[in-house]
Amino acid sequence: AYLINTARGALIDEDALVTALHEGTITGAALDVLTQEPPDPANPLLHLDNVIVTPHAAFYSTAAIAELAEKAARHIAQSLQGQVPDNMVNPQVLTQANCRLQHPR
Repeated sequence: AYLINTARGALIDEDALVTALHEGTITGAALDVLTQEPPDPANPLLHLDNVIVTPHAAFYSTAAIAELAEKAARHIAQSLQGQVPDNMVNPQVLTQANCRLQHPR
C-alpha cells in the first residue's frame, strides 16, 4: 500500500508512518504536508528512499491562483470601502483609535 497525503499533516501519525515504512507495512508515501512546516531537517521522513515530500504545493493550480487573486481583490476593495475584510486574521486592529474600518455588526 502507498499513503498519499495532500490534506493536513496532523492527519498522519508520522512516527507510526516511519515504522510502517521501515517494516514494509506501507510500501511508500507521498506527502505534500507534514505535521511541522517547514519540517525539521532531522525529520526521518525526509531521509527515506520510499518517501516523496513536496513543499505543500498541492494548492498551486490555475483555479487556486485565480481564486486567491479574486479573494485578495475583494478584501482590498472591502478595506478601501471602510468595511472589515472577510476572514480578517488580525481583528485586534479594529480597536485601535486610528482604525477607519467599520466594525462588524
